Formats: sequence, structure tokens, C-alpha cells
Amino acid sequence: MPITKGFRALVDEANAVITTYTVEQVRQRLGQDPSLQVVDIRDPRELEREGTVPGAMHAPRGMLEFWVDPESPYYKPAFGDEGKEYVLFCGAGWRSALATKTLHDMGMRNVAHIDGGFAAWVKAEAPVESHEAHRARSAARKGG
Repeated sequence: MPITKGFRALVDEANAVITTYTVEQVRQRLGQDPSLQVVDIRDPRELEREGTVPGAMHAPRGMLEFWVDPESPYYKPAFGDEGKEYVLFCGAGWRSALATKTLHDMGMRNVAHIDGGFAAWVKAEAPVESHEAHRARSAARKGG
């Protein structure tokens, strides 16, 4: 059965209703704005291979809705802070646009994404945290 709407149409529809930031907009807030929480939704192998945005929380795309919903057995309280703005990114900005739209559909209004994703971040020569540094920071935050 042929599909009736392709991924580009879905991404375009998402981008029409969500908040999108440029790399520079997020970069300016990084480390300066305590309400900013950058969220890396890429596959763990992408993070291992390429690193991530400094201070980013990792939430794999496949688990995002479950980690955000307080009714889910997989809920992560890190997503329950209404004083934070959760800014998602993926590799190219497509998955994060769709994920941001999904979270928006779930009722979150404090969610946005980075245009162009991690590829645009790297191209802009914005800072990158190695996978090892990310793991160490995450372990320290969890107390172990």
C-alpha cells in the first residue's frame, strides 16, 4: 500500500506549529540560562560516535513519550520541571521536529528544537562534549 503522506510533509507540518531555534540562539543560552535543558534524542550509537551538545540530557527518540508522561512506568522526573524549556535535537532536525510536535500534542508547551540538528551544530563550530565526558557528567549528576 502506498503511503499518502511522506516524511517531508510530516516534518513541514510539525515545523509549522512548533518552536524552532537556530544553533546560534541555543549556543548563546548554553551555560547562561538555567531554564534551558538541551535534549539529545539521537540513537546512543550516534552519541558515542559523534559526541553531543555540552550539558545535554540524552533521551532516545524511541523512549521520549514514555519518559515524559508521568503516568508511564518509564517516567523520568527530569522532564517534569515546568520552569525548564526542553530543546530537542537529532542528527538533521527531522526527528527532533517530529518529536517536538509529538510532545506538543501531549500538552507540553515548554518544548522546542534546533534547526538542522547536530549536523548544523557541528558545522557552526559550536562546542561538542565527547561521549566519555557526557557519561562522566551524567554519572556525577546521578551520584555514581
